[in-house]
Amino acid sequence: MDDSCDDPPTSAVLLDSCHFSQVLFNNVEKFYVPGADVTCYYTLTQNITARGKDWVGIFRVGWKTTREYYTFMWAPLPAAGPSDTAVQQNIQFKAYYLPKDDEYYQFCYVDQDGMVRGASVPFQFRAETEDDILVVTTQGEVEEIELQNKNLQEENEELKASCANLQKQNVELQEELKKTQELQKSLESLRSNTEKLELEVNSLKMENKHLKEQGDCREAELQQLKEQIQNVSSEKERLEGRLKTALEHMDQLQSQVLNYEKEVESLSHMGQDKTEQLETLKEENHQLRLSTAQQVKMSMKCLFCAHTTLQILIVHSPFLSQQHNLMKELEEQKHLFQVLQAEKEEIDEESQKLRAENRALLRHLSQAAEFAPLSALPRAPVPAPGAGDLLFGNPYSGEIAWHSGETTDSQQMCPMCDEVFPEDVDTSQYEAHVRSHLLECPLCTESFEKSNKQVFEDHMLCHKLE
Repeated sequence: MDDSCDDPPTSAVLLDSCHFSQVLFNNVEKFYVPGADVTCYYTLTQNITARGKDWVGIFRVGWKTTREYYTFMWAPLPAAGPSDTAVQQNIQFKAYYLPKDDEYYQFCYVDQDGMVRGASVPFQFRAETEDDILVVTTQGEVEEIELQNKNLQEENEELKASCANLQKQNVELQEELKKTQELQKSLESLRSNTEKLELEVNSLKMENKHLKEQGDCREAELQQLKEQIQNVSSEKERLEGRLKTALEHMDQLQSQVLNYEKEVESLSHMGQDKTEQLETLKEENHQLRLSTAQQVKMSMKCLFCAHTTLQILIVHSPFLSQQHNLMKELEEQKHLFQVLQAEKEEIDEESQKLRAENRALLRHLSQAAEFAPLSALPRAPVPAPGAGDLLFGNPYSGEIAWHSGETTDSQQMCPMCDEVFPEDVDTSQYEAHVRSHLLECPLCTESFEKSNKQVFEDHMLCHKLE
C-alpha cells in the first residue's frame, strides 16, 4: 500500500514521549539500491499489541512529528498466537514510492493512536561504490566483537527493564497527573466558591453596615420620639392644670349662672309685679286723665259760656252786680283749672318715676342676658302714654301734642346698646342686631357677650377636652 491511500493516523507528539523499544527493526542495510523494492524486517515485542491501523513509515532523519513521513505501508496483523512472545514481521516498500535522494532515512513503527513504538538505524538510498574497503578481522577481534555484542545485549536488556520501569512510572505519573488535574479542577472550583463567598461576605458586610446606619437613624428617631413624648407629657400636664383651672372656673361660672338665673327669675317676678302695677297705674292714670280732661273741658265750656255771658252782660246789662258775680264765678273756674292742672302734673311725675324704675329693671335684665338665652328673658313693656292720653285742648294756647324721649309701646330697644328700632322694623333685622353683640357656641346653644371673650374661649376648650 502506498501513500496515495488514506492518510495514516498521526500525532504532534514530540520524540520525548515516544516508546521506541516496543518494536525492533532487524537486518536494516546501510544502503538500499535506488529503483529496487525494499523489504523491512521488524519484531513486535510482548509490550505492544498490534492493531488494524498500525503502520510503518519511512522518515527523513531529523523528523519531529509523525506527520513528517515520506511514505508508509499498513502493518499486517500477526497470526494468532500467545500474546507474551515476540512476533517477527516484514513489509515490502515498492521502489516507485521510495526516495530518490541520498539523504539518511529510517523506518518507524506508528500505532493507530499516532504514537511511535519503534525506529530503525539510519540508512541511505544509493548504489555501492568501488571505494568500499573490505575489512578483514581476526578470530580474536571477532570474539571481542561478540563479547561487545553480548555486553550490548545485556545493556539492552537492562535498558529494556529500565524502560519498562520508566513506562510503569510514566503510567503512575500520568495517573498522578490526572489526580493532580482533578485536584486542580476541584481547587479551581473551591477558588470560585471562595470568591463567591467573599463577594457574599462583602455584600453581607455592606448590608450590616447599612443596617447599623439604619439602627443609628432609628435610635436618633427614637430619641426624638422620647423627647416629643416628654414634651407632650409636659404639655399634657400643663393642659390638665389649665383644664382643672378651667373646670374650677366653670364650676364657679355655673354657680354664678345659677345665682344669676335665680336673680333673673326673681327679677322676672318683680318685673311682672312691676309691670302689673304699672299697667294698673297706667289704667288709673288714663282714667284720671280722661276724667280730668272731661272736667277741664266742662270747666272750659262753662268758663267760655260764662265769659261769653259776661261779655253780653257787660254790653247789654247795666247792672254791675251781675258782672261781679260772673267775675267771681270765672275766678272759681280758673282756680278749679289750676287744681286740675296740679293733679295732672303729679300724675305725670309719678308716671316718670315708674318709667325710670322700669328702665333700670331692663338694664339689669340685659346684664344677665349673657348667662341665659335671649328668648328666655322677659321683656317688660315700656310704659308710654298713648297718642291721645295728653292731647286735650287748651283754651289759651290751642292743642298741645305730648312728646317724650322714651320708646313707645310699638317700638323695640336693644338690651345691649339701648338702640331703639321703629315699629316697622323687621324682626329678623332686630334679632341680627342683637346677635351681633353675642358670641354663639357652634356646638351648643349658649351665647356670650363679645366683651367676655375669655369666657367664650374657656367654654370652647371644655368642648375640645370632652
